[in-house]
Amino acid sequence: MTMTPEQAAWFQGTFHRLVENVDRALQGKREVVGLVIAAMLAEGHVLLEDAPGTGKTSLAKALAATVQGTSSRIQFTPDLLPSDVTGVTIYDQQSHRFEFHKGPIFASIVLADEINRASPKTQSALLEVMEESRVTVDGVTHEAGRPFLVIATQNPVEQAGTYKLPEAQLDRFLIKTSIGYPDIAVTESILAGASQRNPSAALSPIITTNAVADMADLAATAHVEPAVLRYTAELAEATRTDSATRLGVSVRGAIAMIRIAKVWAAAHGRHYVLPDDIKALARPVWQHRLLLDAEAEFAGTNADTVISRVLEAVAAPQARTAA
Repeated sequence: MTMTPEQAAWFQGTFHRLVENVDRALQGKREVVGLVIAAMLAEGHVLLEDAPGTGKTSLAKALAATVQGTSSRIQFTPDLLPSDVTGVTIYDQQSHRFEFHKGPIFASIVLADEINRASPKTQSALLEVMEESRVTVDGVTHEAGRPFLVIATQNPVEQAGTYKLPEAQLDRFLIKTSIGYPDIAVTESILAGASQRNPSAALSPIITTNAVADMADLAATAHVEPAVLRYTAELAEATRTDSATRLGVSVRGAIAMIRIAKVWAAAHGRHYVLPDDIKALARPVWQHRLLLDAEAEFAGTNADTVISRVLEAVAAPQARTAA
């Protein structure tokens, strides 16, 4: 069943209310908040590459408060074990049974802070839960629930003692973006309210977690024409054949694009996806999936350059038939 125009209008209104509510805690970051909420509704995960103190924890707490969900924060360190993330089974001497004690991964919104500081083994444990939305310990499966959004962060400044995420693991994040520092006017407003240590505590929930799951299911029914599917496939192929890349957008990356493009279309009041949706999302969805040639990087080429070149080279379909 395809989304109706009336459902798309309702989705747009609810989406904007979610963005406005979360942005009350961050102030002036509606674009980033919109991308993160779109990723949540596409049931993907977010990689934030930002300097310390830009509001990453506030974003996670505000989003959890807005959807009446739970939030947790995992500080990744070299000595963090997989069980510290997923949980562990402990023998209860009173009941004479093994009981599973859930780890911090069992929350609606999980902030995985400085994910590149943990060992590859611990990183893999987190990424496995992200992919499967479940944890299996001692043969017993525990569902993560819905919504389930991991916001992983990396500090682009300090790289000493870190474990770089392999390309295959980066590919599992739906989008990569950054919050960035606010402008002077917004900073002044934030400083005026500095006595409030937790701005998200004052937020009222907009919808329930069950309603978030319903929105995700509804967004998945948005119509995508074959011409738009082909356009997406051609763009992905063009990133692979570009002279500056050693590794382009995978099929998983193309699927991720369609998933979030459906949400993005509904967030703009449409029950169908346009080529402009693909263009608007190309950078946050694909920039972290490109592995550049060393010589091209040395010459100053970056992922943004490649994506811009590909968007110019591949012609977008012009017409849309009735859905």
